[in-house]
Amino acid sequence: MSTSVNTNVGALVALQNLNATTAQLATVQGRISTGLKVGSAKDDGAIWAIAQNQRATASSLDAVKDSLNRASSVTDVALAAGSQISDLLTQMQSKALSASDTSLDTASRNALNTDFISLRNQITQVVNNASFNGINLIKNGATNVAALANSSGSSVLTVQAQDLSVGGANVTVAATGTIGTVTQASAMIATVQTSINNVSSALAKLGTASKSVASQLTFVGKLQDTITAGVGNLVDADLAKESAQLQALQTKQQLGIQALSIANSASSSLLGLFR
Repeated sequence: MSTSVNTNVGALVALQNLNATTAQLATVQGRISTGLKVGSAKDDGAIWAIAQNQRATASSLDAVKDSLNRASSVTDVALAAGSQISDLLTQMQSKALSASDTSLDTASRNALNTDFISLRNQITQVVNNASFNGINLIKNGATNVAALANSSGSSVLTVQAQDLSVGGANVTVAATGTIGTVTQASAMIATVQTSINNVSSALAKLGTASKSVASQLTFVGKLQDTITAGVGNLVDADLAKESAQLQALQTKQQLGIQALSIANSASSSLLGLFR
């Protein structure tokens, strides 16, 4: 091979190798600093696109969890109120049974009637206050609650409203119902018992719905964790491997610099030919 002071082939080759090593070193340093082997589309377009789509799905599941949590809270409030209503009905039944005693005097029956009316009115108060975020599942005319069940919004989980208002479909005690007479008290016993049975059935439905919401919430949480882990498998860097690669490239870079220095000094040896 001819020797020339105009073209130093050895230096050119050494420089190309050094540049390649420097580029690889920059890539490894980027992976170490970000923790990602695929940090942008230019690293691996296909993998990056898949990861972005899965990240969008995982992010959408946050909205699903929020929706399910709201539905769970609304249902829990309705259940708590329904349990209180059931307790009030039980007390009302006891008052009605006592008032049906023909041996009671007027004053005692009036006292029982006053307590009965107070308990009846408390049911109305409980129903009116059983709201969460402006949603009341047990009032008269209440609408169902539909919570998001998947990331696309194509599926919903519905919690059926249960009317527990006085004089409604479940609490059949009239809004003006009293036990002021033996006849009224005797009739009220059966009416209140029917209401207790209806409320128990309504609470069972709400309880089942609450369990379904909780189960779906648990599933969505696990699904989100699985997707996040899957994205990590696609784009996360193996830092142990990258650390070893970094040391190897740093050594290779130093050797490349030395090789370039040797190649650059080769032309100076030509001076010896002209002495």
